[in-house]
Amino acid sequence: MNQGPNLFADGKAYERLMGRWSRLAGEKFLDWLAAPKNLKWIDVGCGNGAFTEVLIARCLPAAVVGVDPSEGQIAYARTRPGAKLAEFRVAGAQDLPFAENSFDAAAMALVIVFVPDPAKAVAEMARVVRPGGIVATYMWDFPDGTPISPLGPAMKSLGMATPERPNTEAAGRDAMRAIWRQAGLKSIETEVIRIRISYSSFDDFWGSTTLPVGPSGKALAALTPTAREQLKARLRESLPIAADGTISYEAIANMAKGLGSVALMQSQGAARGNSHIQRQKTAGCTGSPRRLYSKKLSSHR
Repeated sequence: MNQGPNLFADGKAYERLMGRWSRLAGEKFLDWLAAPKNLKWIDVGCGNGAFTEVLIARCLPAAVVGVDPSEGQIAYARTRPGAKLAEFRVAGAQDLPFAENSFDAAAMALVIVFVPDPAKAVAEMARVVRPGGIVATYMWDFPDGTPISPLGPAMKSLGMATPERPNTEAAGRDAMRAIWRQAGLKSIETEVIRIRISYSSFDDFWGSTTLPVGPSGKALAALTPTAREQLKARLRESLPIAADGTISYEAIANMAKGLGSVALMQSQGAARGNSHIQRQKTAGCTGSPRRLYSKKLSSHR
C-alpha cells in the first residue's frame, strides 16, 4: 500500500486483520460519496482488493483499475470472485501510470498514512481524474480509532515499543481538507465513519490482531515469547470482554472528498501540454458527453 518498506505483502493475512473492517467502513464511505453508476474508477492502494470488491458491488462501475505496490496483495486481489471486473496493476500511489483525466473517480481506502508523501499521492489522484470527477479517501482515526487500537495502550503500559506509522497526522479531517485544497480540488467535504468491531472470543481477537502484517505485526514480531504472554495477559484485563466471551468496541475513520476542477486541468495542461486535454473535451472516460456526466454527478451530491 505504500512506496516505502512493504508491510502488507500477505493478502490473506491482511484479510483477517483488516479486510472485514475495511469492507464495513467502505460501505459507509461509498454511501456518503453517492457516486453515479457506470463511472470509471481507480482504487489507489487497493491492497488485497477488499474495498475494490465493495466498490464494484455498491457502485456498479463501468470499469475499475486497482493499483498497489505489493505483488502479494495484487495476486490475492485477483482471486476475489467479486472483483472480476477490476484490472489490478502493481504501481505506487505517488506515480500513477496513467494520463491526465483518465478516470471519473479515484478512491484511496485506508492508505493515506502509509504513503511517504500523502500530498503527492492526492495530487496524483487529482491529476488522473477529470474535471468534475471525485477524489476521495477514508482512513482510521489515529491513535484511538483503529480496529486494533487496544494493542497500543496495552503495549505502552508494559513499556513496549508501540507500532509506528509514517504519517498519522494525514488521517485527521483538518489535514485531509488541507491536502485536498493543496491538490486544487473543489467542493471539499469531510465526515466521520463509525463501525462496530466484534470478535467471537479473546482467541479470535488475539489471532486476528497479532498477524505478521502491517506496523503492528512488525512490532509484535520483535517481542520475546515472554513479552507476548505478558501482552496477552494485559489485553485480557483491559479489553471489554462480555459475559459470553465476545468482544466489541467502536472504530472511527475520517473521510474526505472533493471534485476535480477546470482550473486544475488547465494548470496540468500548462505543465504538460494540451494534447490530453483536447482529446478529453468531447467525451469522458466512460464515453458519455462531459455535460451529461457533470449533470449526473451534481444530482448525486
